[in-house]
Amino acid sequence: MIVSICVVAYNEEEYLPSLFADICSQTYPRDCLEVVLIDSGSKDRTRELMEAFRDRERGFFGIQVLDNPKRSQACGWNVAFRHFSGDVLARIDGHARLPKEFIAKNVKLLEEGEMVTGGMRPSVIKNPGPWKNLLLEAENSMFGGGIAPYRRKTEKEYVNSLFHGCYRREVIERTGMMNEELGRTEDNEYHYRVRKAGYRLRYDPEIVSYQYARPTLKGMVKQKYGNGYWIGRTLFVCPGCLSSYHFVPFLFICGILGTGLLKIARCSWPAKVMWGLYGGVCGLMTGMSFVRTKRPMTFLMPLLFLILHVSYGLGTAAGLLDGGKIFQEHSQRRGRNQRGKAEF
Repeated sequence: MIVSICVVAYNEEEYLPSLFADICSQTYPRDCLEVVLIDSGSKDRTRELMEAFRDRERGFFGIQVLDNPKRSQACGWNVAFRHFSGDVLARIDGHARLPKEFIAKNVKLLEEGEMVTGGMRPSVIKNPGPWKNLLLEAENSMFGGGIAPYRRKTEKEYVNSLFHGCYRREVIERTGMMNEELGRTEDNEYHYRVRKAGYRLRYDPEIVSYQYARPTLKGMVKQKYGNGYWIGRTLFVCPGCLSSYHFVPFLFICGILGTGLLKIARCSWPAKVMWGLYGGVCGLMTGMSFVRTKRPMTFLMPLLFLILHVSYGLGTAAGLLDGGKIFQEHSQRRGRNQRGKAEF
């Protein structure tokens, strides 16, 4: 079975060397591995590193270095879908780490009859320190990073979405290309169509890969805002590919505004209940983290949780506003086209 390891990257010169080392260390036979590297117009040495890897490494089934002129993640994956040569496509982020048995464990499941496979994806941090460790702890927390199955499920099961998934060629050929109008949520929408096409996504906790967390608060806030924004936008494109938990931070923002207005109107008990519950969960998660890590800075996590939740919620609100405007414009355009056809 030929496996195409596909990597879409933009300005990832800091992370590509370790990822390339991981690819070379895979226990799966090298002559059964194709490497497809896609540069999305990077302004650093990403393209140079990709070309050096292609020119240096020997023994692979093949190595391709391709361009993604449209630059978005979804467009980059469509480049991979059009050009990979293998029986299986492994979808890997540019800032990831792969244990040496990552491909072999996925292939084992695929050979057992599965069509799409994947596993756990904890976050790691580069050059750890007290502050970066705190950011990582928040990102890996259920309260700070989310409850997606690929973060912490410990049993084999079929799931709605996967990170660093491996797909048989048949799945991609039948499902088609990714929606290039989406950002951040293109995988949610794609996996929704994969399921609609009749395939199941097999999660196995024995399969582990890692993603580097944002190393600064500014970067993490920007990431959460962007994630929330595309959740809001995607509601008008593919509501079925989203889950209710995606909108919890937005509802939290609504709760802050609603209870604030009620408090102005001299009805303060809703605010007390909401903030009491929120503070209780923050305290519980912080206490659990402190017991596990014994790090004094852990007690800053409630503030960090609040910042991340508000960022995500505000992003969702902005995405809902923009998505609603675009949806209205498309509806008006369709209406004008239909009236024009009727008059003709």
